[in-house]
Amino acid sequence: MKKKFSKKWLSSKQPRKQRKYRYNAPLHLRKKFISTHLSKQLQGLYKTRAFPLRKGDTVKVMRGNFKNKTAKVTSIETKKIKVYLEGLQKTRKDGTKVNVQFNPSNLLITELNLEDKERLKSLDRRKLKNKISKQ
Repeated sequence: MKKKFSKKWLSSKQPRKQRKYRYNAPLHLRKKFISTHLSKQLQGLYKTRAFPLRKGDTVKVMRGNFKNKTAKVTSIETKKIKVYLEGLQKTRKDGTKVNVQFNPSNLLITELNLEDKERLKSLDRRKLKNKISKQ
């Protein structure tokens, strides 16, 4: 199978093609894959269902061994499409502690880091867009 990324690809039912799209996507598109659902309170406040994760956001783990744990995002690997959370580590057999990688789809944003003014603007734009589409 060719490793080239197609800009014209829209969708497919075949999982192999979906995986190929994700694995070969350029970084500016992979940033969109790091979006996560907002909590019910934030959904009501910002009138949007999901939003891209950023360092400093507080999230709740919804799946896996750390289910129902709440932690802050310490770093995001856009290339691997993985998220690292503060204080959630596993111990290797030799005793060293390692940060656990999380898939963004298994997280829920409970509190947004709103220090960046551009992020506030994008939230406002989404709120307006949803108001206009409902009318």
